[in-house]
Amino acid sequence: MTRRPHVAIAVYLTAILLAHLAGASASAQSQTWYLDPPHSAAQFSVRHMGISTVRGTFTKVNGVVVDSPDLSKASVNVTIDASSVDTRVEMRDKDLRSDHFFDVDKYPTITFQSKKVESAGAGKLKVTGDLTMHGVTKEAVLDVDGPTPPVKDPRGNSHRGVSATTTISRADYGMTFDPPPMVGDQIAIQLDVELVDKAPGPPRSGPGAPPPPPPAN
Repeated sequence: MTRRPHVAIAVYLTAILLAHLAGASASAQSQTWYLDPPHSAAQFSVRHMGISTVRGTFTKVNGVVVDSPDLSKASVNVTIDASSVDTRVEMRDKDLRSDHFFDVDKYPTITFQSKKVESAGAGKLKVTGDLTMHGVTKEAVLDVDGPTPPVKDPRGNSHRGVSATTTISRADYGMTFDPPPMVGDQIAIQLDVELVDKAPGPPRSGPGAPPPPPPAN
């Protein structure tokens, strides 16, 4: 029996529609991205005696970002090694690591865990979450530029870039040593991170680095 032309056309159009919907669904899936520590940093600045600005960075930053077209499913989780603080002055860094400020022996990490991700215009996001530092958790809002469109490295891994800023009060986190105006209360924070679509492995050995230890018996 010959199939009527209009029935065949309807079947064909239905197949095209289903294929399109399947492709759209796949493209709308959430994707997990990982901070690439060698290309990421958490930086901060604070006023000193009201006349100059001291800048520093945390050199050990890790985290996971879930990107989704549905922002209710997006998330940001960042962990910073508080002992990695570096202001280029060792005496000052030791003071920052002490119980005068970060008290890294007692509170070794600084964390940010998002609670809400919102659009803030083209290429911008507003991320609200809990910032935990010095044993205190307070809500903080990150103003985010990005993420950039992905680019591939020679190994085929995808990379994206993100920058985020916020300002906090150190007194809110119980760090009141050297009160203003000696050391300002308002701390400007900037995150500059590179994201990769695969969890980063252990650091590669550089020239002159000792070989990795043999496997345990």
